Amino acid sequence: MNLTGGIVLYSVLWFLVMFVLLPIGQRSQADMGEVTMGTPPGAPHEPKLKKKMLWATIITTVLWGVIAYIILGGVITRADLEAWTR
Repeated sequence: MNLTGGIVLYSVLWFLVMFVLLPIGQRSQADMGEVTMGTPPGAPHEPKLKKKMLWATIITTVLWGVIAYIILGGVITRADLEAWTR
């Protein structure tokens, strides 16, 4: 894995983890009884994006480290992947 591949892998993992974390613990404005004019009742009340972005960064860093170790450490090689497809 080269530098560009590492950055792309980290970015894709970060966005994937962020989209998984977004709905967790979410309350809608209708649930809280405080619907702001001009927004749908299903809009989030307090999305807590900074906290979720921090958690996404922490989780992504751990996942990226494990995947980078597998790739760079030779735990799984291209030859292994080719053998699995036969």
